[in-house]
Order: sequence, then structure tokens, then C-alpha cells
Amino acid sequence: MEADKPHKINVLYVDDEVGNLTAFKASYRRDFNVFIAESAKEGQQILNEQDIEIILTDQRMPEMTGVEFLQSIIEKHPTPIRILVTGYSDIDTVIDAVNKGQIYKYISKPWDNELLKMTINQAYEVYSLRKENQELTKSLIQANKQLEFMLRQKLIS
Repeated sequence: MEADKPHKINVLYVDDEVGNLTAFKASYRRDFNVFIAESAKEGQQILNEQDIEIILTDQRMPEMTGVEFLQSIIEKHPTPIRILVTGYSDIDTVIDAVNKGQIYKYISKPWDNELLKMTINQAYEVYSLRKENQELTKSLIQANKQLEFMLRQKLIS
């Protein structure tokens, strides 16, 4: 990747409605690296093969709900930011999504293209900050280990 090219965010959208997937990909393929999946199982497969940073999922799908999908991937894929997309406004679904699926946002269908683009970009900012925080924590732990080693060496001598 060239230094002057901005990073394209890897976005996965899971929805059983092919028309929604097609519309999403057509709307955002210039802005993001878009991956689409027609089922939770296909979404899990993409997550295993690609470095996905943002996940959007429809709530109502045949084999498992969006919340169930998000909950099922947390252990293996904890870092992507999760967004639930649905055409139904059910407060219990929203509560489940927040508590079980660890979602960042809840988006209603039909979505506003500019608002969704802005939401994905904001979600990526959160993703980047979390990743930077993890790296800084790892560096701090390593520095502490080195200091402890140096202190022990000084005490032994």
C-alpha cells in the first residue's frame, strides 16, 4: 500500500436479502473495502479469512438473528466494531444487541447513505483508538518487564 493512499476500511455486511447487499455494495464500494454475506455462516467464514474492521448485520435472518450472529463471533473476533441494521424497531432487540452483541450503533432501514457512511467512519475511529490502546498497553507491559529485569540485575550484582 502506498503511503499517500488512505486506508480503506474493511466492512462486512451480513443480510439475507440480496437486494440490500447489492445496494450496500453499490453505494459504498468506492469508500470502503466491502465484503457481503447472505448468511451468518457465510459472514463467519469471511471473518475467518479477512481482517474485518466494521461489521454490519441485519437483525432478522432465517438461521440466526443479527444479535445471535454478533454474540457468536465475539470470542473469536473481538475487535471489529459491530452495527445492527434493521427495519423493525423493537426495544428488546436493541437491548439484546447492546448487552449480548456488544454493538456500537443501531441503524434503521432504510438507511440514509451519508449518515451510514459517517457512522462507519466514526466506528473506524473507535476501532483505531482501541487498537492503538492495545498496542500501547503491550508496549508498556514490555517496558515494565525490562525495567524489572534491570532492577533485579542491579540488586543481584
